[in-house]
Amino acid sequence: MQKLRKIDEHTNVITWFEIPVSDLDRAKNFYETILDIKMVRKGDGEDEGIFFPADPDVVQATSGRVTGVLAKSAGNHPSDQGTIIYLNASPSIQVVLDRVVPAGGKITEAKRLFGPVGFIAVIMDSEGNRIGLHSES
Repeated sequence: MQKLRKIDEHTNVITWFEIPVSDLDRAKNFYETILDIKMVRKGDGEDEGIFFPADPDVVQATSGRVTGVLAKSAGNHPSDQGTIIYLNASPSIQVVLDRVVPAGGKITEAKRLFGPVGFIAVIMDSEGNRIGLHSES
């Protein structure tokens, strides 16, 4: 079992990004076209997404590689207010979530397993920004 690392000067603060879309196929075509990449559809229909290229055998938190997904879900809609960035909540997303409310924020989407990438949650920070959290556990 791999030992989880605490955030330090050698780890990425941002681990994951999610871009809300209305039409997965149209968005996939757009990003594949502009970035000249091949993306992969994963999920079960309810939590379906189009994933940016990444090596599934490389742990993102230690590889230096940040990747993400185009996501269509009931809770996310395209917006001119920006995309959701996911901050590294290693080694435990729950420890970080437990600090959100006391620090003046609020949890808007509870911790949940997100396929092969670990756990995610969404919070509202003290300024009203929607921010994602990600960790492997």
